[in-house]
Amino acid sequence: MERNVDVAIIGAGTAGLSAMSQVRQAKKDFVLINGGELGTTCARVGCMPSKALIQVAHDLHRREIFEREGIEGGAGLSVNLPDALEHVRDLRDILVDRVLANSTDQMGETFIDGYARFVDPGILQVGQEIIHAKSIVIATGTRPLVPDEWVDFGEHIITSDTIFEMEDLPQSIAVVGLGIIGLEIGQALSHLGVSVTGVDQLETIAGLNDPRASQSAIELMARTFPVWLGHQARLTSEGSQIRVSAGEHSVVVDKVLAAMGRRSNIDWLSIENAGVDLNEAGLPVFDPNTMQCGESRVFIAGDITASNPVLHEATDEGRIAGYNAARQNSTAFKRKTPFAITFTSPNICTIGAAFSSLDPGTIEIGEMRLGPVGRALIMGMNRGIIRIYVDKSTGILKGATLVAARGENLAHLLAWCIDEQMTVLQLLRKPFYHPTMEEALQGALRDVLSRLDLQKTDVPPELEVLT
Repeated sequence: MERNVDVAIIGAGTAGLSAMSQVRQAKKDFVLINGGELGTTCARVGCMPSKALIQVAHDLHRREIFEREGIEGGAGLSVNLPDALEHVRDLRDILVDRVLANSTDQMGETFIDGYARFVDPGILQVGQEIIHAKSIVIATGTRPLVPDEWVDFGEHIITSDTIFEMEDLPQSIAVVGLGIIGLEIGQALSHLGVSVTGVDQLETIAGLNDPRASQSAIELMARTFPVWLGHQARLTSEGSQIRVSAGEHSVVVDKVLAAMGRRSNIDWLSIENAGVDLNEAGLPVFDPNTMQCGESRVFIAGDITASNPVLHEATDEGRIAGYNAARQNSTAFKRKTPFAITFTSPNICTIGAAFSSLDPGTIEIGEMRLGPVGRALIMGMNRGIIRIYVDKSTGILKGATLVAARGENLAHLLAWCIDEQMTVLQLLRKPFYHPTMEEALQGALRDVLSRLDLQKTDVPPELEVLT
C-alpha cells in the first residue's frame, strides 16, 4: 500500500502534535505516525507525574516545621506509599486521557500506528505501507539512557519511565545522575522516607556552572540525602541488592535510578537515507530558527534535538517545524529566552545566558543570599542564593541562576525581562511588594548597581524623574 501526502509527521508527542496543528491550519494533507505509547512524554512519564509525586512528598515533608510553628501532631503523620503512587498514576492517567481525547483518538486513517523509517529522501516505510511526503517532520522524542553494562541487573535498575509503575517504593535507592530528573525524584523519594544516595561523576549538580550557586545547591541538597560527586558509579551485585561505589564511597541499595540523561529516538529511522547532514551524535543538523535540516524538506522538533528538552520549547519547535513544513519557503522565527527549572525545594533555576558563556571582563554579578529575606524566613526556607549577570556598559540583564524558594516564579519574571532587554535601573523602578520573594531579586539588583559603569546622579535609582 502506498499513499501521497503533503506532510508526514513522525512522533505524536508534544512537538509532533504542535506540528500537526500548524499543518491542519494550513489545510495540507498529512499523516501522523507513532510507534509505542501515546500521550506525550510530559503527561505519561515526565513533568506531570513527577510533579504529582513531588507535591505528595512536599506536603508530607512540611510536617518537619509544624512544631516550630506551634502545630502539634505533625510527628504522627505518615504516608501510605502504595496509595500515594496510585494517586500519582490516577492524575497521570487523567492528563494522558486529555491529550489523547484532543489529538489521536478521532484521527482515523490520518494516524498510523507503527515505526517509520526512511527509504529515500521524502519516502517513508511503516510496516508494509509506503508514504511519499513532500515534507517530513521528525519528532520522535527521547528515552532514558541506561548503560549497556547495567542491563544485566534487570529489575534492580529503574528509570523515570518506569518508576511511576511501581506498586510500592524500595527502602533504599541510589540515584545516579544529579541533573533535573535525578534531583527532583531523589529529593521526593527521600521526603517520602526512602533512604536515598545521590551520585554524579561531575563536580556539580543540576547542570549549574556558576560556582557560588553550585556550591549553595550542593549544600542544600546534601541536607536531604548524601551527595557523592566527581566519580563514576560502579555497580556490583550483592545478594538480592546492588552495591554502588563511587570513589571512596560505597552503599548497598535495593534499586538504582538511572538518571544520566536521555537518548534521542533515532535508531530505527534509517536517518542515513533521509538526505540530510548528520552531526557527531548522528542527529540531523538543523537551523533552530526554522527547524529545517539544511536545504532538505526534512524538519526536526522536540526533545530529539537534544538542545533544550522542556515542554514549552518542544511546543514552539513543533509549531515552527509544522508551519514551515506546510509551506514552500521556510520562515525564520525568533527563539525565546532559554530557562530551566528544577522543582526541588528550594527550586534551582537557570535563565538566559549561562554563567560559563559570559566574558568576565564584560559583566558584573549581583548577589543576594536568602538568609535576611523576610518572606523566606517566614516560610522556613531562607537558604539559597540569587545571582544575576549584567552587562557592565549597558546595565542590561543577560542571565541569572537561582537557588531559591519559589524560584519558578522568579525565573519566569527574569526570562521575560531578559527577553525585553531590560536594564537594572528599569527593573529597580518596578514596584516590589513587601514581604515577597521578589524582594530577594531587588536585593541582587541593588547589589550590582553600585558596580555598574552607569551615569551617576543624586536621584534615588528606584525613582524616575517625570519629564
